[in-house]
Amino acid sequence: MQDEQGQRQYTGDVPNDTPNDTPDNASLFAQLLDTDGIGYDTVIPGDDGLIHTHHTPAQQGTSPTNSETEIEQDTVDTNGKTSKTAPKQPATKAAPPMGAVFRPDGSVDFTNSSADSSETTDDSEDDSEEKDEPSTSADSSQRSNDTADGTKAAGGSGFQARHAFSRVAALLCKAWNTVRSAVSTAWAAVVSFFAPVFGAIAHGWRTFASAIARGWRTFTSLKAVQVVFSACKFFKSRIWDKRMRFSFAFYTIVFIVVTAASVIGLQWSVYTEPTYAKGQVVDAQTKALNSVAGQLTSFVSQIWLHQSYQAWLNFIVLGVLYLTIILVINRFWVATAVFGTVMTVFAIADKIKVELRNEPIIPADLQFITGGNGDSIMSFTTKKDMILIDSAVTGVIWLIVVCVVLQFLDRRRGLIPYTWKRSEFVSVKNITAMVCRWATAILSVVLCVSFTWGLPVEGSWAKNFATGLSDTPQLWNAMGDAAANGPTMNFLRLAHVKIMDKPSEYSKENMEALAKKYAGEAEIINQTRTANLTDNTVIMVLSESFSDPTRVPGVSFTEDPMPQIRAIKSETTSGLMLSPGYGGGTANIEYQALTGLNMANYDSSLSIAYQQLVPKLKWTPTFNQIWNQANGKSSSVEFHAYSRTMYLRDSNYKKFGFTKFYATDGKPRLSNLTPIDSGLYASDSSFYSDILANINTDEGSNQFVQSVTMQNHLPYNDWYQNNQFKDSGDTSSDISDDEKTNIETYAKGVNYTDQATADFLNQLNQTNRPITVIFYGDHLPGIYSTASEDKHNQVTLHETDYFIWSNAASASANTKLDDTTSDYTSSNYFMAQVAQHLNAKVSPYLAFLTEMHAAIPAISVPASAGDASKPVYLDADGNRIQPKDLTTQQKELLHDYQLIQYDLTAGKQYLKDTSFMATAK
Repeated sequence: MQDEQGQRQYTGDVPNDTPNDTPDNASLFAQLLDTDGIGYDTVIPGDDGLIHTHHTPAQQGTSPTNSETEIEQDTVDTNGKTSKTAPKQPATKAAPPMGAVFRPDGSVDFTNSSADSSETTDDSEDDSEEKDEPSTSADSSQRSNDTADGTKAAGGSGFQARHAFSRVAALLCKAWNTVRSAVSTAWAAVVSFFAPVFGAIAHGWRTFASAIARGWRTFTSLKAVQVVFSACKFFKSRIWDKRMRFSFAFYTIVFIVVTAASVIGLQWSVYTEPTYAKGQVVDAQTKALNSVAGQLTSFVSQIWLHQSYQAWLNFIVLGVLYLTIILVINRFWVATAVFGTVMTVFAIADKIKVELRNEPIIPADLQFITGGNGDSIMSFTTKKDMILIDSAVTGVIWLIVVCVVLQFLDRRRGLIPYTWKRSEFVSVKNITAMVCRWATAILSVVLCVSFTWGLPVEGSWAKNFATGLSDTPQLWNAMGDAAANGPTMNFLRLAHVKIMDKPSEYSKENMEALAKKYAGEAEIINQTRTANLTDNTVIMVLSESFSDPTRVPGVSFTEDPMPQIRAIKSETTSGLMLSPGYGGGTANIEYQALTGLNMANYDSSLSIAYQQLVPKLKWTPTFNQIWNQANGKSSSVEFHAYSRTMYLRDSNYKKFGFTKFYATDGKPRLSNLTPIDSGLYASDSSFYSDILANINTDEGSNQFVQSVTMQNHLPYNDWYQNNQFKDSGDTSSDISDDEKTNIETYAKGVNYTDQATADFLNQLNQTNRPITVIFYGDHLPGIYSTASEDKHNQVTLHETDYFIWSNAASASANTKLDDTTSDYTSSNYFMAQVAQHLNAKVSPYLAFLTEMHAAIPAISVPASAGDASKPVYLDADGNRIQPKDLTTQQKELLHDYQLIQYDLTAGKQYLKDTSFMATAK
């Protein structure tokens, strides 16, 4: 085959059919150096008798090379002679550099060679790769040059890439070696530095271990110790390993006794001994029946006497709970200790709370405790309570000791025994026991959760089961429910919290229509209003447990405990507030006053909004936000004369928009609080001083100030030295001695509040800033046991005093709304009344509350009248309005109220996107 120059190109194949045609030496040498197997080298014999090499790109479709064909081949020696050789697989040939000259004597001249044109091939696989590679543009350019002179071939760029890669790889290897050397050097330095320290520690430890070992050997070698060891071995082999397994019959007896004791103990916690006035004649049988023992006997005996099975229901529920603990722990005596301890603690806590607040333990109390209020609770206990707590602690310790001893004496490893030992684990018996053990534990837990979740739900299996065993819920009267149905049922009934039922006709369209409806009402009201709410600083004072004790039947004194507040009430807007609580419930009354919402609209399981509702809401509109919008976010300030963690106030106030919260702990902190005589809590006088020191009275913008006092909080243990309401000053009748002590102490506290409040208002009168004060008591103290026994006194025991007062700098100074507007109210109406008192413009929401207050002046939960299911509505004269007697307008307003409250708390909050909360200016 001829190339373009007319020269013969040798492919390296010697045809077998021309053995006698011997070529010249140069041709044979060229044949010997043929590199067609590589695919790009061409060897050309020159006219000068020498061999010249050039690069030519491999052509596709060429015939197989020597490396692929097994035939006989000629070999050429240095003299030019040829000989036949047996076929063999040729070795891989190296491509000579371009321009190299091979001389007949075997020497090679590289003087004119080019490094860029030479390339080393590793194996035949590289050859095939070169053949398959597409030519680059550089290769094409090189090939066109080679074609012009007939000697050059492509391939230089491929070599350059490999050469560059090799250089990069070499640099990386060098860098890696450098890093490795540095790390190795650093590690050696660290080891050499710490080696002495670690060596010293190791030496010290070995010395210590050796000393301990020697001491132990010395100790165990003593004869007395060996005697003890022998005795222990004897005890283990002869006594311990042969101890009995307690029978299931014995377990059953213990189970029944512990469960029955728990039922009786919990029921004991909600009963109190009756009180009788001096001189009151009561026969022995009545005293016995009304005593705690008599009430317990009646609760149990009604199973047979009246076919009322509440005691049996409590036994079953507690028994299932006890059994669940046993199955989960799988140790009878350990579970007994746990169950007995829990029941004892619950009963004691329930007893103390009933005595202090006339209310049993409810699930919300657990949130109160976990919120970090344990120390606060202990501060409310009396000496009598501490004696009870000490006795309970002793009893629990003995219970645990007995159970631990019985656990060791009982050889039974578990109620359902199984093992994790590898040799026995895979046995059918062991696997069956393990499956049964965990299946029963899980099923028992599921049963307890299902019962608790379904108990408040009508039609559920839990509700039907409880009803079949005489359960009669008193949803809004926790104390009555616990006494009648048992503390266990009352607690479980409130464990599943439901906010409120969805009102009929609730939809986005209806809520938007409702917002427009009351926007129109607001326009009508605002036509005659000239002022703005934010023209005044408003101070809302929640006075802990404040009320007029002389309004309680049977209570009287020779001196008026609150003459100055009584005088203030006669000169400004004032009246009585219907409270949802008696002896407690402060947070709910405060919640109503700040939001305008009413607890009566919620489900009975929602007992404390601050703990069960507010933390879950992303948006809660409160009245202080009106001042924030007008005067900036720093316009809302809160003061509380106790811990900021009570009822989660710290986090809730932030959600409400209060930027500063002054309390007795944390920052900012109230610094000038002092008690009176032996009192436990800060006096109202010192509390008012702190308020005056931290609000804007002369300069700055108007504010909304929320404050909560603590002076008159329970207990009432004769704190005050000069109490004119004691002894001859107390003219009360038909009350016991214990009751009198509490009432007399409380009356003196009211008297101190009366003086401090009057002084506070006088100081506000000296400022040039218009200030309006809303003063109210949150609830009555739970100390009127004689009066509370009469159901006709329930509403009276839920009415506290309030007034709305403006200082001399305010345009509303000496304003007093008519009696029909102010004689009776509930705390949810306070802001609407303030707007009316100040002649201030209102938002659609305040317009609704204004209209609602005119139609139904006071609303509260059923417990405010000792009822179990019906909310309490009062008219302008304080008389109760029965639901069946409501007018069409009142029913429509109540339905609107439910729609508004549901939307803001449990619904989609459609009103947030309207102007329902916006106050006109």
